[in-house]
Amino acid sequence: MTTYKFKLYTSKKNKYLHNQIDVAAEIYNHCIALHKRYYRMYHKYVSNYTLQIHITKLKHLPKYKHWYLLGSQAIQNITTRIDRAYQLFFRNLRYNIKTAPPNFKKRRIYKSFTLIQSGYKLLDGNKIRLGIQVFKYSKSRDIQGNIKLLTVKRDKSGDIYIHITTDYIKTEVVPLTGKSVGYDFGLKTFLIASDYQDIESPMFFNKNRAAIRRANRNLSSKQRGSHNRRKALLNLERVHKKVVNQREDFQWKLANTLTDNYDTMYFETLDLASMKHRYGRKVSDLAFYSFMQKLQYVATTKGKIIICIDMYEPSSQMCSVCNYRYRDLTLDEREWHCPICNTQHDRDRNASYNILRVGASTLAVGSISLNPEQPPLIAESHEL
Repeated sequence: MTTYKFKLYTSKKNKYLHNQIDVAAEIYNHCIALHKRYYRMYHKYVSNYTLQIHITKLKHLPKYKHWYLLGSQAIQNITTRIDRAYQLFFRNLRYNIKTAPPNFKKRRIYKSFTLIQSGYKLLDGNKIRLGIQVFKYSKSRDIQGNIKLLTVKRDKSGDIYIHITTDYIKTEVVPLTGKSVGYDFGLKTFLIASDYQDIESPMFFNKNRAAIRRANRNLSSKQRGSHNRRKALLNLERVHKKVVNQREDFQWKLANTLTDNYDTMYFETLDLASMKHRYGRKVSDLAFYSFMQKLQYVATTKGKIIICIDMYEPSSQMCSVCNYRYRDLTLDEREWHCPICNTQHDRDRNASYNILRVGASTLAVGSISLNPEQPPLIAESHEL
């Protein structure tokens, strides 16, 4: 499956889609209220089929006639997602996993609706029909495969995107380079490579801090509920959106560059929860977890291998020359001297050597975990 993301042109007609998303939020909250009320009264669960019939009947009432603005398939998708969320909640209860049932969402936070078989039509060029309106979108590439579903999303800055999912499976034929490399994650340097081809940390949030500070200061000076405050909030969202777009662009380009230059890449498993507790905003700005997700996806399409060694492997403490372990190494020590082979080690460079050595010798599949309670991101091996 491949998903294509396109941005709709800014137009007055976009208000039609904003209204549809608002209706979707209203239906979603209505369904959640029905579930809660029904369980409170009868201690039973409302099935998806019963809920869909009930919503269909409500649409005929004058009070809910504006629900016709949203297509029937989009409404069915809302009830299906709620049903799936409740089923997951009940399953977690059976296994004593702490979780919460689906809850209400504010209309301004609600983001999307999904169409599966009808309600949309791709026209010639860069036009698409959604409901009764025709919109133009920025068609950056051709759509391949049969369309399975289409999702209309809006972001906090008010821009609307269409996400088109097809059955096309992307594969690329990339010539093998015969190269392998070990990488150690860092703060000042994003990736410290065993072959000295380091990647510097872009720190996009830090570079835009002045603009973010000005936007926040401008927002705080506006009166709550005023039109100027809404404009200031929109400006703040656009500044944050710029940071996100810069980071996404950097990560995708870096993932493609690494997979073009290397056949096998070895990484360490990170405890990001502890790193955020110690280093704070820097770790969130670098977004290691997000980068590894993109890198693994690109590696899968190109037939490259990503291996993650165990989290508790003492890569920084081990001498890459003689395997002596310096157990008293602290985080403040950026260099250390091996008393056995008299080698002077740079802490991060030595770690990259050991990551390459351990990964290549074991070819063990590891994991990268965002926090101890979240399922790990598994690094899969792919045949060359």
